[in-house]
Amino acid sequence: MTAPPAVPTEEDVRGAMRGVIDPELGDNLVDLGMVRGIEIGGPGKDPGAVTVTIALTIAGCPLRSQLQDDTKARVGSLPGVTSVDVQMGEMSGEEKRKVMERARWKARENALGTDIPPTARIAAIASGKGGVGKSSVTANLAAALARRGFTVGVLDADVAGFSIPRMLGLRGRKVEAKARHDDASRPHLYPVERQIGSGMVKVVSMGAIPGAEEDEAVMFRGLMLNRAVQHFLEDVRWGDLDYLLIDMPPGTSDVQMGLARMLPRAEMIVVTTPAQAAQKVATRAADMARRGHLRIVGVIENMAGFVCGHGESYPLFGEGGGGRLAKQVGVPLLGSVPLDAAVALGGDSGEPAALRDTGPAAEAFAAIADKLVAEAMPPVEMAGCTARMLEMVENS
Repeated sequence: MTAPPAVPTEEDVRGAMRGVIDPELGDNLVDLGMVRGIEIGGPGKDPGAVTVTIALTIAGCPLRSQLQDDTKARVGSLPGVTSVDVQMGEMSGEEKRKVMERARWKARENALGTDIPPTARIAAIASGKGGVGKSSVTANLAAALARRGFTVGVLDADVAGFSIPRMLGLRGRKVEAKARHDDASRPHLYPVERQIGSGMVKVVSMGAIPGAEEDEAVMFRGLMLNRAVQHFLEDVRWGDLDYLLIDMPPGTSDVQMGLARMLPRAEMIVVTTPAQAAQKVATRAADMARRGHLRIVGVIENMAGFVCGHGESYPLFGEGGGGRLAKQVGVPLLGSVPLDAAVALGGDSGEPAALRDTGPAAEAFAAIADKLVAEAMPPVEMAGCTARMLEMVENS
């Protein structure tokens, strides 16, 4: 008989809540002191029922729904959690003063830190092993989101195996480096850009760094790889972003652990193929995310089957792995991308299949992008709560 999942601890819940960011204050709710209470189980309740009480800066803040949804998603992804109830309260005048002091201090402390806007939704595209088409999924998903009018950053964290510039039609383009006033030896980097309809894709990759060529090996040790990704996060000036997709290297090593530490508000999308062997390996990536308190958004199944001209589908790499993984991890299956020659051709030519109007892969990526925007990772809208709170605090 299978043992029931362990009940989460208050520390587990608090760790998950560090991934819930107030997009205007740019900090997590725990460090801002906005998590007023955590209750797990209780008389007459399921042992896995979690109640989180949050103190808002302003009771009617329009960001209320966003913080509530993010809390439910983050805490609900913990093993053993059966339900999440979010109670909302309002801070006292003294609490508001303290939270504004914290926000101002953090702004000064992080002046040289990441330039990723606090409203950007960050998704690490990960896999347990190589060869599952993770980079092609990242490139096509970025193109599909940009086609819907969003500004999408793509950080190619697969430093030694970069392929994103070619796939997005930016091969040969190099990031622009401009001297900074505080440290001339570490210039600001500006992504290479591509307009797609009313949207935009901004790319930073080792393949876009001056001096790095596509046919030359990048021979870095593990700590150097992690440091390279840290430079991309610290030194790049992204500008406006709705989404940031991070093409992760395969596996669960230094870069993956470093990302969880450097970007606690990042979320993860796991890519697998239908084969059971790939599904089992991908479970490790999901386990790593959970250990780092990263919310898993969902699973994308790639190479789901080849659809021939007369409509018959052939499962060349097996079937059902994406659904099995999603069920095992307890997250939604965001979609299945069939084998389509347009994906390989688009990756070579720099015209992603997602930019086509028709075709099996184009339609699959369009459906996944729609699901992300509407349900799994909706864009964050600024609501002006902080400005109103600041005025109230300073006039009290």
